[in-house]
Amino acid sequence: MLNALGYVGIRSDRLDDWAAYGPDFLGLELVERSAGMLKFRMDDRKQRLIVSGDEDAQHTFGWEVEDAAALDAVAARVEAAQVRVEPMAAADLAMRGVTAGIRFADPVGHRLEAFHGPETAAVAFRPGRPISGFRTGPLGMGHVVLHVHSVADLQWFYQDVLGFRLTDFALTPFKIFFFHVNQRHHSLALVETGRSAIHHVMMELDNLDDVGQGYDLALAEPDRIATTLGRHTNDFMTSFYARTPGDFFIEYGWGGRSLDLATWQPSEMRHGTSFWGHERSWLPPERLAEARRLRAEAAGAGLRQPLQVAEGNYATGPTGCTWWEQVKRGA
Repeated sequence: MLNALGYVGIRSDRLDDWAAYGPDFLGLELVERSAGMLKFRMDDRKQRLIVSGDEDAQHTFGWEVEDAAALDAVAARVEAAQVRVEPMAAADLAMRGVTAGIRFADPVGHRLEAFHGPETAAVAFRPGRPISGFRTGPLGMGHVVLHVHSVADLQWFYQDVLGFRLTDFALTPFKIFFFHVNQRHHSLALVETGRSAIHHVMMELDNLDDVGQGYDLALAEPDRIATTLGRHTNDFMTSFYARTPGDFFIEYGWGGRSLDLATWQPSEMRHGTSFWGHERSWLPPERLAEARRLRAEAAGAGLRQPLQVAEGNYATGPTGCTWWEQVKRGA
């Protein structure tokens, strides 16, 4: 079935703003610009983010599959759910840099695409500002979180039809369900807010300093930061959320956990979504107070998790960590 979030398409009439925001803030590479479209790279793929000024364009989420047989299987399952499937036209395939693909919508109208055969670029990725790079590869370009009126209206489609697996969920300070298709903790989440739109797209960096330097850039711009720096309780990501030139956020993070797919069991997150930080200025006052209460409870309970680092991308100090030694002893 689906194995990664391959690309995202954004509809926007603010192409000039995106042309600066992508490279100068996010560190993406702007590889193509026309009167009505921008294409950005973040790794060896020809593109990962497309911003279109076409008034008929829609926000689009491209999900990668292994091969043509897997694409046919997705089409058959979607059609069996009484959802119309369309083959992608040659021009659309060329624009996305893929061999073959199909297009359909989820039950509330979000445009989804499934594809195989992504093209790679002939030259190395050149970031728009000095960063170490993005964590992509088999994990995909990151994750997407969608505003929804009701999780139940969509959960059956993503799980039973498309094969997403439930990772975990929280019921307070807001109802949110997380789903995975590979070892990334989640490639999709649905947050129940009473509207239908993109909440955020997450991009994971290879180095924590990339995130910190991005945070400094965001601090220098009035109202750029939507959610302060913090660390999540479920995927262990250290991140902040920045407003985009669109009506959604970018989560800019480092240190996401990888799942053991053979043993993972979903569970409810009872200590909220963040160990610390992640002050969400956009929450209603009562939910903001609840989020603060949950973080205080997590701190009071002494909740901690080891940092999630890539092999070789760390150095050890001369002394050990008392907390971790206690954890290993079962204390």
